[in-house]
Amino acid sequence: MAVATVNLRAVTSWVGIARLFAILLSCIAFSLVASTRDFMGPYGTWCMFTWCFCFAVTLLVLVLEVLELYPKLPLSWDDFTSAFSMLAALMVFTTSVVFPSTFISSPCSSSKCARQAVATTVSCLCFLAYALEVGLTRAKPGDISSFLSTVPGLLKVFEAYVACLIFSLLDTYSSEAGLQWCMAVYSICFIVTLLIIIFTIGRCLTYMPCPLEKMLVGYNALALVMYITATVLWPLYSFRGRNRPDPCGRNCWWDKHLGVTFLTIFNLIAYLVDLIYSTRMVFIRAPP
Repeated sequence: MAVATVNLRAVTSWVGIARLFAILLSCIAFSLVASTRDFMGPYGTWCMFTWCFCFAVTLLVLVLEVLELYPKLPLSWDDFTSAFSMLAALMVFTTSVVFPSTFISSPCSSSKCARQAVATTVSCLCFLAYALEVGLTRAKPGDISSFLSTVPGLLKVFEAYVACLIFSLLDTYSSEAGLQWCMAVYSICFIVTLLIIIFTIGRCLTYMPCPLEKMLVGYNALALVMYITATVLWPLYSFRGRNRPDPCGRNCWWDKHLGVTFLTIFNLIAYLVDLIYSTRMVFIRAPP
């Protein structure tokens, strides 16, 4: 008769404790918001999805590690958990900013507002739990056995997530050639970055005809140049001859385009740092 193996270290290690806190805090956050029954609209739906998604996946990861079932999965487990913890940290951080700015108004004196404020605080703590997990599982310098746990790998998750945020703010399509080029930049870089993440988790990089490190240097250099052009062209074509509307409500196009401008700069910096670290991985080897 087969006996299930239980790995208690999965919940007693620092990583396991961080995951337990993330599960507990995300559950509290979405329970508090659900009790207010005020989470309608795209922003509320996003916040509830984030907490529920992170709760469910983290719980699944913990169960698979406790029962030691993850080796049976056809994927790189370390890469998957590193990518997910980074993604969860980014999603919860975004939610911790979006939720209070959208649903909490001043003065905050009602019971519903108090629960929303507590949910925001709990969400911030949840972000810290995921950030702690990212720090604990990050690969040491020179260790590239799990690519997505290295700085370039974590930056790949960041770059793909920021691109998704950019897409969420692009609610109109422009015939301006400069803006069309920016859309091409965001789309091409997002697709290639997402493929790198998927191929890494699926253990498909071994079938590539060239080494991963050299390919990343070339891709990051190209993406950096493309984002430099987008950083210049997007605000130039978006705001040229167009003043901020007064009033400018929650769905104001001007604010959304300004958000895309800042997110483009964030990704530009991310690709620059990514290029620096990728270059070091190729040309500067750690001493044995």
